[in-house]
Amino acid sequence: MSCAVCASHVKKTLEKGGAEEVSVNVATGDVMFRIDEPTGKKLSQLFRQIEQLGYTVAQPDGLPAPVAFYRTRCFRFLFCACFTLPLWLHMLRPDSVWADPRLQFLLSLPVYLTGLVSFGKPAVRSLLNRMPDMNVLILLGATTACAYSLTGLFLYAGQAHHYLFFESAATIITLMLAGRYMEEKTVEKTSSSIAELVGLQKTTARKILFNRKAEKTVTVDNSQLQVGDRVLINAGDQVPTDGCVVWGEATVNEAMLTGESDAVGKRVGDALTGGTLLASGTVKMRVTAVGRDTALAQIIELVKRAQNEKTAVQQLADRISAVFVPAVLLIAFATFGVWYWLMDVPFVKALMTGISVTLIACPCAMGLATPLALTVGLGRAAKNGILIKGMRPLEACSRIRQIAFDKTGTLTTGEPAITAFASLENREEELKSFAVALEKHSSHPIARCITKSWSSAAAVEMARVTELRGKGMAGLTADGAAIFIGAAQAPDGDPGLSDHSLYLSRNQKIIGWIDLQEEVRPEAREVIEQLKRMHIRPVILSGDREPKCRTVALKLGIESVYAGQTPEDKPAILKTLMRQAPTAMVGDGINDAPALAASHLGISLSGATRIAMQQADILLPDAGLKRLPLALGLARHTFITVRENLFWAFFYNVIAIPVAACGFLTPAVAAGSMALSDLFLLANSLRLKFKKVI
Repeated sequence: MSCAVCASHVKKTLEKGGAEEVSVNVATGDVMFRIDEPTGKKLSQLFRQIEQLGYTVAQPDGLPAPVAFYRTRCFRFLFCACFTLPLWLHMLRPDSVWADPRLQFLLSLPVYLTGLVSFGKPAVRSLLNRMPDMNVLILLGATTACAYSLTGLFLYAGQAHHYLFFESAATIITLMLAGRYMEEKTVEKTSSSIAELVGLQKTTARKILFNRKAEKTVTVDNSQLQVGDRVLINAGDQVPTDGCVVWGEATVNEAMLTGESDAVGKRVGDALTGGTLLASGTVKMRVTAVGRDTALAQIIELVKRAQNEKTAVQQLADRISAVFVPAVLLIAFATFGVWYWLMDVPFVKALMTGISVTLIACPCAMGLATPLALTVGLGRAAKNGILIKGMRPLEACSRIRQIAFDKTGTLTTGEPAITAFASLENREEELKSFAVALEKHSSHPIARCITKSWSSAAAVEMARVTELRGKGMAGLTADGAAIFIGAAQAPDGDPGLSDHSLYLSRNQKIIGWIDLQEEVRPEAREVIEQLKRMHIRPVILSGDREPKCRTVALKLGIESVYAGQTPEDKPAILKTLMRQAPTAMVGDGINDAPALAASHLGISLSGATRIAMQQADILLPDAGLKRLPLALGLARHTFITVRENLFWAFFYNVIAIPVAACGFLTPAVAAGSMALSDLFLLANSLRLKFKKVI
């Protein structure tokens, strides 16, 4: 697609075919929509309607067919430039052979025919669909200049030099082809980050086959793997899909997920993510997810959905683009009429002024303003393992002035260690068994610590287990005893049971306690200092006890602490904070989901529970908080770039069209200005790849 009007064609065609919630990204060529009957017949019908517009629907698992060089925009531009440059020589030597009208006609003919192939077909299709696009403006300008020159050549042979504008017609087509080619290459660069992630989805795998005597491996495409398959991965191999290690040890480079180049150690039971690279070692992996269910596929899907979101201003720009070309045509004809009939200027001057109006108008700029900036900004974020879910978070980031942090697993490492424990009934093994029986049903960091530390404890059969958000785990044993483990306060007046991390009770009677100690994340202090430099106030909002929260706050230099808050209390505290200033929430556990949803901006760690990831607006890498300032900075500057692009798109057209209508520009200069307008947006968007954002 070459402009916003093209995207509008596709959108209206799909809507007529019964599709809803249609979203078209002119920069990436991605189209998303919803249909009530997702059958093959219905989809084929919609695809045929799109192909009737002149586009090709790429198959999900197919690669685009290679294009011969002579059919590329690069070749067409070079071909036309070879004929266009000699046409300008007669302006340097009016008495030379280059001034011969017949030679100028022969030189311009191949250029015009190339223009018909490049712009004529889409222009005719857009007219047949009653939605004229940018191609109509280009073809009209070039054809008018060419037709006027032919009139002078054949009807007024003696005074042909007064009518010759063959060089203008050729220059219009050549400059437009140059602009389209540069636009195509730059858009490819803006999409390179996502393309790299998509490329990671395609690889091979050494699938392990079992027989009675031994196991053997066979090389298959990773798309043929199924959940439960076993795969052998050697050093230097790409992990073919998501899974967990069942044999061996290795180090894995997870830079494509986290942006961190340091390899991470993996052993039996640890998870592997498809697309990462085995730096050293050899492992056997059991496949746990394939296709669209893998982490990499979900990352790509989130980024693409985010790219397709539009601000209210962009939606206005799209509506303007839909009527832009007809309006420009009316202005061009009106300009010609005013100059020729009312101001009594020569026909040639009036005609060239009208042509300049058609060529300088740029609906592409309004359609490309948002998707180009989003493609670059979100692509850079994705390469650093940061997922930003669309335009709303980008807008919210530009306003955030304070951030509320959960403590456990967010400011701390989330990997606590058991420092002490006691059974009040002198049954330590029973205490361990009850604790493991409950905590193995939770993904909370404390639960993982207990199950890992006491993995050898004898199993206790539980009839029912329930996770109480922010409180703990409750269960019912086979013999009907109610078991609970959590951070509930010990009974008043019993100093021997005060200030412990967790308490274990049976039928509401405390039977033991466990003490845990967490380490503050090594990057947390630096992140807090960076946020303060960005004029963002940090706050701790935690369900843990006041003394522990105060200790962490003192280490990190955080002044405001809200401790002992249940999941139900956190949204209320956030509302108070949000009345003071725009507030974000950073969390990782199931108990943080309500707070993430209630805040102006929800930020979740990528290692968080699925419900927390669904509620969050921004997902951070597994590297922890290290990327938080970068995430906020990228979001802010991406939104700033969107606004800059939109301002330029409107400003350019509001200024350029009247300037051309006043007769200050030739058609060649107008065509060059239009091409440069798009390039300005592309260059401004590409700055996000390298711009310092924090």
